[in-house]
Amino acid sequence: MPDDQHHVTVDDDVEFPVPAPDEVWTVGAVVLDRDGRAFAQKRSPRRRLFPDCWDIVGGHVEPGESLPDALAREIEEETGWRLRRVRRLLGITTWTGDDGAGTRHEADYLVEVHGDLARPVLEWSKHSAYRWFGPADLPVLKENRAPGEYLIHDLIAKALREHSCGAG
Repeated sequence: MPDDQHHVTVDDDVEFPVPAPDEVWTVGAVVLDRDGRAFAQKRSPRRRLFPDCWDIVGGHVEPGESLPDALAREIEEETGWRLRRVRRLLGITTWTGDDGAGTRHEADYLVEVHGDLARPVLEWSKHSAYRWFGPADLPVLKENRAPGEYLIHDLIAKALREHSCGAG
């Protein structure tokens, strides 16, 4: 693969927290297509954490790994795409899953990628479907989620809203 595909641009005001040694962090990426729709993938019904729910690309930051490196790794592992640009930090949240692994801190970013957006290479053992979401599709992101568990819906809605306003 050409070297220029390994270069990642980070916009000036993007923040990357540095995890403390005892903190567990995850990263998430909202990818938009040329039509301004956001990519999401459906977690397999067999997943322990958030089974059969829509999710953005992302995952856990490994010990000693930086957030930008984890973001690039997760995007490539889950879609086959390569991180090209980190446009902005969409938010930082703290949550506790029902898997007994304790509290996680999550940093979610609006990103641009290299690759064929029409052909993501999903990890089919972990995900059962993918879809591009526009504003009219947002209610689908609340499927199998309880009220108050709309992080993915809210992140994608924010990214779509900001994109349509010309931000970035």
